[in-house]
Amino acid sequence: MFTNVYNPRSAIARKDEYRDTLVSKGATLGANCTIVCSVTIGKYSFVGAGSVVTIHVPDYALVLGVPARHVGWMSEHGVRLKLPLKNKNGSAFSAKCPETRIKYQLLDSLVRKVDCG
Repeated sequence: MFTNVYNPRSAIARKDEYRDTLVSKGATLGANCTIVCSVTIGKYSFVGAGSVVTIHVPDYALVLGVPARHVGWMSEHGVRLKLPLKNKNGSAFSAKCPETRIKYQLLDSLVRKVDCG
């Protein structure tokens, strides 16, 4: 489910207040999740079923709950990666997808794909 106005009221026309929402390439939206308007769902991210997304979701992030919270990282293949939520002291962490063997790196609290196998 997507909302298009941040503060909707059935008796008040607010068509001039519509806000854009972006769902990036490869993102997975679980059944019955709600995406509040004006957020961005990052590429290859994963929103769990029934979650309510009120904040931007980073690329490759796994978010769950009401409201949705960042709880992990996912590969492009849809497999949870063994990476910490954030890196400390600027250090980099990496993990391979167990299905595809593609390597991902966590750097500056963002995940990116490093190689293709």
